[in-house]
Amino acid sequence: MNEFDVFARFYDLDFGEIQDDLDLYRDFARRTGGPVLELACGTGRVLIPLAQEGYVVTGVDISPAMLAKAAEKAKRAGVANRVQLVQADIRQFSLDQKYALAIVAINSFLHLVSTEDKITALGRIAQHLEKGGLLILDVFNPDLSQLTGFDGSLIHEDTRRDPESGNTVVKLSSTRADPARQVLNATFFYDEVLLGGEVRRTIAPFALGYLFYNEIGLLLDRAGLRQEAVYGSYDLEPFESDSPKMIVVARK
Repeated sequence: MNEFDVFARFYDLDFGEIQDDLDLYRDFARRTGGPVLELACGTGRVLIPLAQEGYVVTGVDISPAMLAKAAEKAKRAGVANRVQLVQADIRQFSLDQKYALAIVAINSFLHLVSTEDKITALGRIAQHLEKGGLLILDVFNPDLSQLTGFDGSLIHEDTRRDPESGNTVVKLSSTRADPARQVLNATFFYDEVLLGGEVRRTIAPFALGYLFYNEIGLLLDRAGLRQEAVYGSYDLEPFESDSPKMIVVARK
């Protein structure tokens, strides 16, 4: 079992309704024309809407359980013929195709904690881009005042009904910052209240190695990519110190 498989059952509850970034990726897909490569694609939240727009999309993820859900959703959406799903580590994948656009959405790139891993993955992505192809990275902009608040306290995130199982799912989280190493060590706790009243807990730990603005260009350069722009939002607003996002656009 892959360490990210544990998230697969809850991934759509956490992220499935997020649509704020989809127009961004649609616009860049129109600009480049495809084909599109999505790294750390999860259960297909981004790649399926792109396939519905007519693009041929390859999704790479390390989790077989995530990919199984993505395959099922692509079939239900009628786009399985335009979707290729590949189980691989994004530091090591090798495909027989070049892409006009590569995407790493919603902080997924930060699961690569070390600088070496980030450079290795970017190098792999660069190898799979056409000459002039674009990479879009979506990562959060670290807020130092907020990071100091990550002290490991247990926080109630939300309570939702899982439409697949009918169970109520209570999500708790605990996050501790390690500023010296630029790492957030987090654990999600999913407490499912089963229809008979029993509570079943799933524990999902993970780490995020966050980045600051000045690091991004150096990492891209080491990987053979050229930073074109960094935006502060999905609407491509100028990046400022208080921007919530760093939307990085790089070209091969």
